[in-house]
Amino acid sequence: MSNPQSSVLVAEDDARMLRLMQRNLELAQYRVLTAQDGMAALDLIETKPCDLLLLDIMMPKLDGLEVCRRVREFSSVPIIMVTARNGERDVVLGLDAGADDYLTKPFGAPELLARVRAVLRRAHLTAADTRPGVFEQGDLRVEFSQHQVRLRDKLVPVTPTEYRILAQLAQHAGKVLTQEQLLTSVWGPPYKDEAHLLRVNISRLRAKIEDDPSHPRYVLTRPGIGYLMSHE
Repeated sequence: MSNPQSSVLVAEDDARMLRLMQRNLELAQYRVLTAQDGMAALDLIETKPCDLLLLDIMMPKLDGLEVCRRVREFSSVPIIMVTARNGERDVVLGLDAGADDYLTKPFGAPELLARVRAVLRRAHLTAADTRPGVFEQGDLRVEFSQHQVRLRDKLVPVTPTEYRILAQLAQHAGKVLTQEQLLTSVWGPPYKDEAHLLRVNISRLRAKIEDDPSHPRYVLTRPGIGYLMSHE
């Protein structure tokens, strides 16, 4: 069920597609803001905070990837990238830029709404997670009740998705979690086979917390199995 208070910014230069997306979201009780180019989208994001961004990759003035990168400089708002290309490379580019999920055109209303619900659900679960205590390993500190990550006492700007991955690994420090376990617990059961989502987010996370991401100290890989948080 959607939250009638949730607001979604849809940035899409195709007027027909924009109207369809707006109509389907409004029918599901979301409040919708719209923009038809990247600069307009960025202006709206900076002046009218919302709960979710739907960004088309191919837009005039500023493409969706650059909008996503700029938003990530000041906000952890959930972002879904929308692309007309059915290739993993474009999905990975969007995730690398800081997106939480993706939609590939053409898509129907059920898929659009399912992705929106899933991303908002993850964000709401993260905000509601008030488990006590902290995890500390070396210079890394995960503060569960504050949903914060610190490295050498400095706050690390992680997205809600990155935080949920790290929190899952920290809660099971020393234990290998399979890709399917992480995908199911962080994204939900429908995402259990989308390994690229996990791979890209782990890479982003390592870039933020590891001194040498190619030789990680905290988030370790067990090839062919999954990942674990070091506890030594």
